[in-house]
Amino acid sequence: MSERWVPETTRDHAVMDVLRAIRALGDAMDRMHGGMKGDMDMNATDVAALRMLIMREQRDELVSPHDLARHLRISTASTTKLLDRLTASGHLERRAHPSDRRARVVVLTQASREEFYQHMGERLRAMRGVAQGYDDDELRVVTRFLLELSEAIDPA
Repeated sequence: MSERWVPETTRDHAVMDVLRAIRALGDAMDRMHGGMKGDMDMNATDVAALRMLIMREQRDELVSPHDLARHLRISTASTTKLLDRLTASGHLERRAHPSDRRARVVVLTQASREEFYQHMGERLRAMRGVAQGYDDDELRVVTRFLLELSEAIDPA
């Protein structure tokens, strides 16, 4: 087991402040997603699936059931149940892959997309407002930091 790190230098304390801020952000995100799952009458995995689909949609990436299972770290059986549940509730559809007729993709319904943004719109506007307070160079540094941190804690 690693020993607890105790900051000693001014830089160590600055690093600790960053780590505390990240923890505070993580807690805020947990509360936000917890509220969303209650508002949308979903469990945490359902909300995580919708978030993943929204993010992939924004990048114009197709999502297969296998991609969803891998992202959520759930079994194929659990993925089937999740897809059945979210399809029955009108949140997503299974469609034929546009170029591989043997494969299927998972897409959000327009109603689900609208419901997601209805619950998240105010928070997303607030987050954009914070980002607007930084210049382009600062935003590039923040982006690089967050992406590198994401990779460090959850390597693909």
